[in-house]
Amino acid sequence: MSRVGRVERTTKETSVVVEIDLDGTGKVDVSTGVGFYDHMLDQLGRHGLFDLTVKTDGDLHIDSHHTIEDTALALGAAFKQALGDKVGIYRFGNCTVPLDESLAQVTVDLSGRPYLVHTEPENMAPMIGSYDTTMTRHIMESFVAQAQIALHVHVPYGRNAHHIVECQFKALARALRYASERDPRAAGILPSTKGAL
Repeated sequence: MSRVGRVERTTKETSVVVEIDLDGTGKVDVSTGVGFYDHMLDQLGRHGLFDLTVKTDGDLHIDSHHTIEDTALALGAAFKQALGDKVGIYRFGNCTVPLDESLAQVTVDLSGRPYLVHTEPENMAPMIGSYDTTMTRHIMESFVAQAQIALHVHVPYGRNAHHIVECQFKALARALRYASERDPRAAGILPSTKGAL
């Protein structure tokens, strides 16, 4: 059974199309108009082994906020759609990823309940190209709200803003991959004692 999600989101600020295949090979085709964000979404697809297509046309003449936010919302909704009934998945996943001097620890529960805990070093450089570094947490918030998952992201240390953000996306990719993969010992079983996720 194919586990593909496709979401189109159109507002006065943005037009977004996202498609994700959870059982892909990491093939990525992303274009948001925000170069560093494209780079992060590429990390998400490649390290998660998700086939990911993202096409966003946003009001970048204002700033990148709406473009980044609406893309994250659509991505979360597509991920939830692709998960389907969640029968037979591992449900939980975690990964720790270093990137030179930075370290990210990510744990996820595909619980059906949105919750985010996010910590990263203070006093980061405010911008990476046209990417506002305060948006990383907002991306996670937006994704979690639509995907309906519990997500804990912790960066205990790091110095370079590019590295601090990138290791988060790499760790998120792997944690999502591990949580969403099918458990061969639990075929046909919903991983919940209450019978719902």
